[in-house]
Amino acid sequence: MDMTENLRPSGAHPTDQDPTSYAYGNAAYDSGTAYDGVAGSYPPPPPPPYAPTNNNHRRAKRPVALLAAVALAAAVVGGGTATLVGQLNNGSAQATGSTGTVQGTTVSQSSKGTVSGVAEAVSPAIVEIGAASSAGKSTGSGVVITEDGEIVTNNHVISGAQQIEVTLSTGKTYTADVVGTDPDKDLALIKLRGASGLKTAALGDSSQVKVGDQVVAIGSPEGLTGTVTSGIISALDRDVTVAKDDSGSSDQGQGQGGGGQQWPFEFGGQQFNGDTGEKTTTYKALQTDASLNPGNSGGALINMDGEIIGINSAMYAPSSSAAGSGSSAGSVGLGFAIPVNTLKADLDTLRAGNNS
Repeated sequence: MDMTENLRPSGAHPTDQDPTSYAYGNAAYDSGTAYDGVAGSYPPPPPPPYAPTNNNHRRAKRPVALLAAVALAAAVVGGGTATLVGQLNNGSAQATGSTGTVQGTTVSQSSKGTVSGVAEAVSPAIVEIGAASSAGKSTGSGVVITEDGEIVTNNHVISGAQQIEVTLSTGKTYTADVVGTDPDKDLALIKLRGASGLKTAALGDSSQVKVGDQVVAIGSPEGLTGTVTSGIISALDRDVTVAKDDSGSSDQGQGQGGGGQQWPFEFGGQQFNGDTGEKTTTYKALQTDASLNPGNSGGALINMDGEIIGINSAMYAPSSSAAGSGSSAGSVGLGFAIPVNTLKADLDTLRAGNNS
């Protein structure tokens, strides 16, 4: 729109010629004076509604206001970007809902796709669990999912435990209580006493996992806290059968040291690592060739974005007789993990303290 159109009163028709040819005269303009009929004689035009200098001042206001609005919008957008970057790089924020979604530490943009980036981001959220029972002490791993100390692990890691001690990646130790267990899914939720401000892990989406995806496993094999291994997803939906409790094993599975037996399980109609006993449960597992050893149970299987996609639960190793030694052999690249979507679907039940 031409701004000059708004400056003319209705009915005024100035010529396109030099506007200075119309003098105001010596007398004040009288809007009531009639046209006197003399050719070429017109009443003097009214004075401009405001001085030219004011016109320039008024026009300047809109761009200034517009710039202020743009600056404000930029500040809002910038703040949102900073928040997003903070969540990606820091990742300490955590939210949980009825769907079991858990947000936590993930890999920074600059380190995505690297094992070192995954290890740096997620290791602080992986703990060592020591479970003492009448049969002795076993060692497993767990995943921190809330800042105040909720930890997910395998049911067989804490089954029958009379006392549970948890060691963080920093070396600090806590006593933990069992919140809820689900032996049918080999899952358990424990809670640290007096914990706050802990680093948390983000739970991903195991339905998006494909054979050949690179993964990282973090846990405490043989009591070596924070051990990192890597590999790929070698198969999906493997039917794995494990014992519901420690009654089927002479040792509660994940013992420290080379003499500790691994948790027994069944796969493909055969039993591995000992007798599973009569009380068993079967679940669909992710198979990985990432090295898993005694003590990895309950730890994390992680994608390259730093999201937990599985809870490590079973691993095969040749028997001591086949290995030709008096101790159990190490990993041969055949490990299994409970898909994280199974955990997310079960999380509210575990939090409610329901045992099955």
